[in-house]
Amino acid sequence: MSRASLDKQPHEVASMFDGIAGRYDLTNDVMSLRQDRTWRSATLKALDVGPGDRVLDLAAGTGTSSAPLADRGVQVVPCDLSFGMLEVGKRRRPDLGFVNGDATRLPFADASFDAVTISFGLRNVVDTHLALTEMLRVTRPGGRLVVCEFSHATWTPFRTVYENYLMRALPRVARAVSKETDAYTYLAESIRAWPDQAELGRRLRQAGWTEVAYRNLTGGVVALHRGTRPPA
Repeated sequence: MSRASLDKQPHEVASMFDGIAGRYDLTNDVMSLRQDRTWRSATLKALDVGPGDRVLDLAAGTGTSSAPLADRGVQVVPCDLSFGMLEVGKRRRPDLGFVNGDATRLPFADASFDAVTISFGLRNVVDTHLALTEMLRVTRPGGRLVVCEFSHATWTPFRTVYENYLMRALPRVARAVSKETDAYTYLAESIRAWPDQAELGRRLRQAGWTEVAYRNLTGGVVALHRGTRPPA
């Protein structure tokens, strides 16, 4: 896959996810060997929010990451660019207020959330810097950001095995489960092209986030990045 094929416009990304919405969560479960559940649990813990807190869940898809927040009494707003994902999510959780929105042009007021989170979606945003500054804008002073995203395995032999799995096995697994191989080939390539942990941390700081830190999950296959909006 060429570099050009990764440079999709927002409507192209949305259309791609529309096509895999119906079996997206099942496919993720299979391809990650159910590790996605551990990653989402770690994200929930890192957010450290409770009843009454208002949280924006970006790239929320079908609401898999939003549901545990709502069940804790958090005022969560699931937001995604894909109408297909939102439709599936709304059928599953009609109690959640799903919103269609572009991460680079968020339809929310300044400082309207206590925290913002995005899981496995930042790398698919057309302009990462603009998205990170928009997340900063809608977060209250002192509020936090948690990014859960695929990253770079820290142990070289494991990294080689992992990258081979991404580019060879992942599309085959996707074919067996969802029949949408083109979308998952794109997603695999986007993971491989994504910056490492330190570089993503630098991008958060460039966007204005402070107290930036990260920790690796599953040997660096996934990383949790955290940041704070500076006090006013």
